[in-house]
Amino acid sequence: MTNAIEASGLVKRFGKTTALAGVDLVARPGTVLGVLGPNGAGKTTAVRILATLLRADGGQARVCGYDVGRQSHQVRQLIGLTGQYASVDEGLSGINNLIMIGRLLGQSRRGARARATELLERFDLAEAAQRPVKTYSGGMRRRLDLAASLVGHPRVLYLDEPTTGLDPRSRTDVWDMIRKLVTGGVTVLLTTQYLDEADQLANDIVVIDHGKVIATGTPDELKDRSGGQVLEVEPASRAWLDRTAAVLASRTGAKPAADTETGVVRVPVADAAVLPIIIRDLDEAGVDLAEFTLRKASLEEVFLALTGGRAPGHDGPAGHDGPAGDRGQVGPQHDNDEIRELERSPR
Repeated sequence: MTNAIEASGLVKRFGKTTALAGVDLVARPGTVLGVLGPNGAGKTTAVRILATLLRADGGQARVCGYDVGRQSHQVRQLIGLTGQYASVDEGLSGINNLIMIGRLLGQSRRGARARATELLERFDLAEAAQRPVKTYSGGMRRRLDLAASLVGHPRVLYLDEPTTGLDPRSRTDVWDMIRKLVTGGVTVLLTTQYLDEADQLANDIVVIDHGKVIATGTPDELKDRSGGQVLEVEPASRAWLDRTAAVLASRTGAKPAADTETGVVRVPVADAAVLPIIIRDLDEAGVDLAEFTLRKASLEEVFLALTGGRAPGHDGPAGHDGPAGDRGQVGPQHDNDEIRELERSPR
């Protein structure tokens, strides 16, 4: 079976800045591939190459078997894109935005209206269909933006931080919509600054740092590789935090993290057989316990371990990778223009 997305050795430079330094990634059909990385890691650059908005300086990439460089027209017929910023026209109503996109994609007037109506129903926007988008809430705009990316029935959907700035309920709504799309056979490439989002949605994950892939696997595989489990110890007195951390460090060989606000010391544990020994050592050190819990590592803890503590987030100023903006050294308006050009491409 042909992979939905397959990239090998992708390289992209902007002047003296190397945004991608040989990135490999694969997305299986009907799955979610999560692409994670700290600020400036190269995530958005990779998405833009796969969406035919940028040309790679090296390597190869295929979408549904088509080369993104030599067969960009065929690729654009198969993909949808939702960027970090809503690309819909705020002066138009929700339904007219979708009809316009459908017409630009070559749909008949009747077909474009039917598709727009269908998508507005699916994304719970039917009651607001005739309202100008400028009256929509943030969550409604993101849902409309997602609907816009689906007008052309894409087989592959790129979601570049689709829930940034949304409240928890709106984020959950978008998650549900993504799950339904995947159930329907759509392949999704998701970049996100929310690690719980990747944990919830991604079948496979690629972690990029400094333009290189530093880890791949399922969320559970990545957690297992990092030690897999975390021990949380809360001493009965916060005065014993340092003493507790010293015992955990000596028995696990890892560096514990002491949270002075919660009074909890956390440390990765590779072998649960050490737990009785830790309890004995804490008792001998005069540390009484309020809580002693072993749990599975979170994806956030795995990510921080892989990237040396660099947290995920937007790719540089105004959503750009790297100091000069590795979106082709153009500003946000130019970026939105390129996205609109992609949407207008004939299918």
